[in-house]
Amino acid sequence: MAADHSGIEWTEATWNPTSGCTKVSPGCDNCYAERITRRFPRSFPNAFALTLRPDSLDIPFRWKRPRTIFVNSMSDLFHVDVPEEYLQLVFDVMRRTPQHTYQVLTKRAERLVRVAPRLHWPANVWMGVSVEGPAYVWRIDYLRRVPAAIRFVSAEPLLEPLSSLPLDGIHWLIAGGESQPGCRPAQLDWFRDLRDQCTRTGVAFFLKQLGGHPSKRGGDGAVLDGRQWVDLPVTTACTC
Repeated sequence: MAADHSGIEWTEATWNPTSGCTKVSPGCDNCYAERITRRFPRSFPNAFALTLRPDSLDIPFRWKRPRTIFVNSMSDLFHVDVPEEYLQLVFDVMRRTPQHTYQVLTKRAERLVRVAPRLHWPANVWMGVSVEGPAYVWRIDYLRRVPAAIRFVSAEPLLEPLSSLPLDGIHWLIAGGESQPGCRPAQLDWFRDLRDQCTRTGVAFFLKQLGGHPSKRGGDGAVLDGRQWVDLPVTTACTC
């Protein structure tokens, strides 16, 4: 499963070597991926159960033009039910397609740290963790132990203010409000504080969307203090 043109503002394409997941924290409550499996049951015969999709492993090889690719928009690559051998296959695909940049995002920071020493980390793999509220800031500490060239934090959906984040060793922060029906609103001051923390620490800041329904206020609508914030990390940074 893949999409060569993604509507996600901070990436260009999506690639799903697995689909399905289980919920682990409040940021999962209104999971957009789960809703997609309900809308398209023919494409997801196992519904939202964790499913390996080995037939998707060759997709990046078919894309000759370099792309920035979000890995597993429909799942979590570090889910406990993804065998480590399969993880290694996915990382091998990323290693063998250096023309692409891969963005991997997980809420399973504990497993990420456990298996990271046995994975090959090429410079074109960015690794991130989701932090939707103060109770999950610890995921950043785990992320900093991973030898990825670019490490990033996704504060989306932002459900509470995140003060004094430990951003040392982090290169990029994405922020966004929830946008589904029944979405939990984020306050502008929460985004403003994250922007200011990034400015002080030299971390690139990307404001994806302010949130809301039916308009998620993304793209041109994601304006904070009179401008959009769409910074990307400096890709020459490498702490491998």
